[in-house]
Parts: sequence; C-alpha cells; structure tokens
Amino acid sequence: MLASKLDKKKYKNICLIDSNKKIGSKIKVSGGAKCNITNELVTFKNYLGDRDFVKEILSKYSKDDLLNFLNSNGVFPKINPKIVKGTYFCNSSSEVIDMFLKLTTHVKKYLDTKVLDIKFDNTYKIKTTQNIIESKKVVIASGGLSYPVLGATSIAFDIALSFGHTIEKLEPALVGFTVQKDQFWFKNLSGVTTFVNTFVDDKKFEGSFLFAHKGCSGPVILTSSLYWKKGKVAIDFLPKNNMEDYFKSNKKISSALPFAKRFTEEFLKSIDLEDKSISSLKKEEKEKLAILKYYEFSPAGNFGYTKAEVTKGGINTDEINHETFESLNQKDLYFIGECLNITGELGGFNFQIAFAQANICAKGLNKL
Repeated sequence: MLASKLDKKKYKNICLIDSNKKIGSKIKVSGGAKCNITNELVTFKNYLGDRDFVKEILSKYSKDDLLNFLNSNGVFPKINPKIVKGTYFCNSSSEVIDMFLKLTTHVKKYLDTKVLDIKFDNTYKIKTTQNIIESKKVVIASGGLSYPVLGATSIAFDIALSFGHTIEKLEPALVGFTVQKDQFWFKNLSGVTTFVNTFVDDKKFEGSFLFAHKGCSGPVILTSSLYWKKGKVAIDFLPKNNMEDYFKSNKKISSALPFAKRFTEEFLKSIDLEDKSISSLKKEEKEKLAILKYYEFSPAGNFGYTKAEVTKGGINTDEINHETFESLNQKDLYFIGECLNITGELGGFNFQIAFAQANICAKGLNKL
C-alpha cells in the first residue's frame, strides 16, 4: 500500500523486505480468506489506544477513501454482516494481493528475507538474512507478535527500542479466553455456538459465541478480549428475551429454553439444578436460572499469540509525528500499522487503520 502510493519519479529505488515467500500472507488468511477490509460503521470508538490520534487518521483517510481506492483498482468489497455488523468483505483475499502486486511492479522485493538489525550512520544499514541494504529512509510496517506461523516477530519493537522508543505493554488480542474450573463445562460444549451479548470494561458487544476445547471464542469474545484486562466478563445468553417469559411455561427447562439441548444440560449441571418444569421452580431456583441473563466469569487467560489475530499495545504514539508517522526520536525512520499502540476491534477495523496510516505516511514522504 505504502509503496504503491509513493511518487515513482521521486522514489526510483524502493525495496520491500518480507520474511514470507509471498507478499500479503496475513491478508491471505484474513476474514476466512475473504479479507474483511473495512467497516461501514467505523469510528474512533472502535479502537484501543490514543483515540484522538485515531480520529485524526480516520478524518484524513476514511472508509470511503479506502473503498474508492479499491474500486479504482478493480476490487469491489461488499457488506456482509454475518460475523460483525457493517463488515466489508472482498470476493477473496487473493484479489487484494494481486492488486498490490500490480501496483508495486516498480518495487524491488526481497522475499523470504528476515531483517536482523538496523543501524544508522548517515544512512540506514539494514542487515538481513540475505545481505545488507543501505537506505536513506526506512518505513517499519512489520506488524506485531500475533500469528508467528506467518512470520511475525518482535523486529518492529526491537528496532523501536534501539532508537529510544517506549513500548506499551504487548498482549495478544482478538483472541479466545481460557477458563477457570467453574467454567470447565464450556469445554464439554466445544463446537456449539449461540448468539449473546457480552459486557466488559463498560462496553457491550453482540455476536456469535463459540464454546471451545480451551474455553470460549467466536467473534463476540474476540472483540471483548481487546478490552479485557483482568477481572470479570459478563454474558447475556438470552439477549432478545426476558426470563419472566419462560417462567410461565410448564415445559421442562431443556425444552422451554431456546438452546441446543447439550447447552442446557451442561449449564444446569454447572449450577446444580434439576431439569424440571420451569413453572415448578422455587424462588431460589429461578434466581439460579436467571444468571443466564448476566453470567459472570473471570477468564483464566487467553489462547496466546499463536491464536490471536492482533497484538495490542506497541510503540507509544506520542513519540510519532502525527502528520507523517516519522519517529520523533530518529529522522527518516517511520512506523505504521500494528506495531503502533493502536488496535481495532474485529470486523475490518484493523485493515482500515493500516491502509489509512500507509496513505498518510506516503503523502508525507511525497512532500519531502
């Protein structure tokens, strides 16, 4: 994206270094290989980090700007709200990668090449597994620690630290939760999904909840994980219904409630409640059952970087020029993307902010 926007006459010698054998490896797997590229409802409120900075970025490069750019290059994403409201998906991730390949034919590509270190002495000396590349300007857009199978490493943070930058605490995000003993019943339901509301850090999210062999996952949990620090997460398993409506039924609990029977059976075991006629329940039994509307649990942790879609935390954005993304500590060194302390929710928000940063950075370089 950045290389495709740089002035070709001004920047005749541009190179791209990628540790993967092909460009766009993370794009390839995004959105179930459909690339969830932006969101109709994107605002600064969908991000963790410096929201004033996010607001600046989105005001300079909106989702409409991104869609226009894609359309002008033959890519036509469409809204598919099945996973997250407002999400734009492409026909396939491959069409986005092919677009970039066409736009960067003028760029020298060092693929299957890892950056080992960067030193500055009048110019930048980039030490790689292949050779040493000398450059006047360097843009670091190497992501975070998530998805190491796709080549993710700490290199962006290592370089930032070597030039005196501050790194805000790094953690896996958009990731499933592991559970404590009281929620081990989740594991018995691995593969079962249900629509819920979640509540975390004064925020409310809705979406599909997936019971997993390690705990829980699904779109609503992934987004909740972005804001979870420590403490409790609450789930409304009946977001569209009131418990009082069910208490009038003469049916057994497992027949009256709108869940897969497996779910109801495991839940009832977890609260030590017999599966009997709801209308026969005593007050204290009704109170037990009513926690379906606000089921609180404290995650034991999360599935880690190997399963996380993004890394939250990163380079302190107070140390970055908001107009160009140049380091305020080091001239001609730029940082964009996931390595910065800006992280979006699930649903195309991280691609949107990455495209926006790249566009702004490229404009700043073109003005020099």
